[in-house]
Amino acid sequence: MSDPLAVIAEMPGVPEAVAEAREAVDRLYRHRVLRRKSPEVSARSALRGARASAALEGVDVPLEAIPEATDPVVQGALRVSAELGRLGPTWRTAPRQVLARLHTLAAAGQTDDLGRPRTSATAPDPLGLGEAPGPEETVARVDGLVDLVTKPSKAPTLVLAAIVHAELAVLRPFGTADGVVARAAERLTLVEFGLDPKSLAAVELGHLELGPAYAESLKAYLSGTPDGVTTWVRHCTSAVVLGVREATAICEAMQRG
Repeated sequence: MSDPLAVIAEMPGVPEAVAEAREAVDRLYRHRVLRRKSPEVSARSALRGARASAALEGVDVPLEAIPEATDPVVQGALRVSAELGRLGPTWRTAPRQVLARLHTLAAAGQTDDLGRPRTSATAPDPLGLGEAPGPEETVARVDGLVDLVTKPSKAPTLVLAAIVHAELAVLRPFGTADGVVARAAERLTLVEFGLDPKSLAAVELGHLELGPAYAESLKAYLSGTPDGVTTWVRHCTSAVVLGVREATAICEAMQRG
């Protein structure tokens, strides 16, 4: 299969869901506030995204307390969020290097094996997804993921971002902070591959707001069936729409002063 992402992009319900998310992003980018203050909107979105990513790892801290939070999961999510803007070009050409860097940032204070693929046959399962693939299978699937990121595809950016997120979340390639890495890689893909180049949509918050559907959709993806994969991709489009809604609310608040 020369372009597996393009096949996924044409599955029933996916084109319509992707189009809805694309339209939401386009509307956001027409907001007047972004003419002068897009960096500030991006910074506020990044903070909300970091807080949501930590919450999905089980550490839910109020937004106003995030900057002073000392929990290593929260600190890791904040470090990852701050670094994303510098990793974009490298993500296209050397995704393994970027994943190692993301893990080093996310897992500091939680493990000594920073940036190193896990060698253990087991991995933590904060989302209740079941047993993780063994190290050899994980390495092979990460190789496949690298090919998806570095090779051209006719599929929309959102489809690539969804598969990047899902593969990292279910493989748990490092054995610690894999969820934070997976969500950061999704956001990085949305930015670097052109859907959200200013990193405005708080897609991590979208996943959090969708509640149990996050883990349930990943379990559907794990089934490997067309319906399961479609369920996950459509979940990701919904997360983008909700992330856009949050960014729009930030814009509106700034416009009111």
